[in-house]
Amino acid sequence: MALSMPRKRLLSSAIQYRSYGTVQNAASGISISSSNALQKAIAAPAPRTNWTREEIKEIYNSSLSELTHAATTIHRQFHDPRAIQMCTLMNIKVGGCSEDCSYCAQSSRYSTGLKASKLSPVDAVLDAARIAKENGSTRFCMGAAWRDMRGRKTNLRNIKQMIEGVRGMGLEACVTLGMIDDVQAKELKDAGLTAYNHNLDTSREFYPKVITTRSYDERLNTLRHVRDAGLNVCSGGILGLGESDDDRVGLLHTVSTLPAHPESFPVNALVPIKGTPLGERKMISFDKMLRTIAAARIVLPTTIVRLAAGRVSLTDEQQVMCFQTGANAVFTGEKMLTTDCNGFETDRKLFEKWGYYPMRSFARQGLSGAEVPAQEGMKDEKVEVTERAAMTV
Repeated sequence: MALSMPRKRLLSSAIQYRSYGTVQNAASGISISSSNALQKAIAAPAPRTNWTREEIKEIYNSSLSELTHAATTIHRQFHDPRAIQMCTLMNIKVGGCSEDCSYCAQSSRYSTGLKASKLSPVDAVLDAARIAKENGSTRFCMGAAWRDMRGRKTNLRNIKQMIEGVRGMGLEACVTLGMIDDVQAKELKDAGLTAYNHNLDTSREFYPKVITTRSYDERLNTLRHVRDAGLNVCSGGILGLGESDDDRVGLLHTVSTLPAHPESFPVNALVPIKGTPLGERKMISFDKMLRTIAAARIVLPTTIVRLAAGRVSLTDEQQVMCFQTGANAVFTGEKMLTTDCNGFETDRKLFEKWGYYPMRSFARQGLSGAEVPAQEGMKDEKVEVTERAAMTV
């Protein structure tokens, strides 16, 4: 699928200098003309946090051929295009959540057949982390289904032991525990946590149609506590909730104008779960997903763009298109939180066939907490990135 060098020069020239005419039956609102915002993004020497919503809309609405080519160009400027981070996610506390997120099987408000559980024992979590490491994962993520950490001192103590154990294996450690305050964020940082996940899900405007029990500003406040504690921010969205193209633009605008870009931007495709209000929706079309990934790579040039829920529904060829356009991390293993996930062996074969390899832990420049050595036994692949690859936190 790689383009020859002469062809790449031709396409690059087209983006910078040619003015395309319109075509009949083009998708509504999608421009076929060359984008000035794309040209600026390609020429930018570093990430920027002053994007306007209009600029991002122009980028997102560019013709898909121009958009993906620009994203590929920027991706290769800031990242090794063959390195993909392998992450494993474990649900350490299942179900019983009081929130009303319309997509989530773990909400106690919906009848999805999911049985709630208490927090998993520390030893069981660390056993799962060892298996993930043995199969090539370099980040181990732990998710607990509850609204926030208030009154959960015992749980927090156990989670800190999990974090310490995961880091002791040389793995990056990430958790998603709902809303946290500044003190809790500092405790997690002191335990060695690498990153904290708290997704914004969608645009501010569409958000109230999906969730009513937690405000958009509460989510942003959690991200602020995480960032102020010196933790890496992991925050992305869910595609296919019923949102519009403009809502996806709005999500990208919010994350790209934070004080610092998130270290990781997960791209989830809604997996409809029967019993939830969104249980009958269809998965978002691939072109919309690819368009979002490409636009995310362009406005978040140094961020890890993470293919998350819904990847199991993509063909190998579609996944490779996502990788070439800027996605450079996946979740791998038995499960996501409650949905299916691509298995270790499946991903190993995919990587071998298409020429990708697992990114080493703490391989990105500027990653907070990267002072811990890479995990034992991992081959020391050389990651060649240009001088412009200064990672944001």
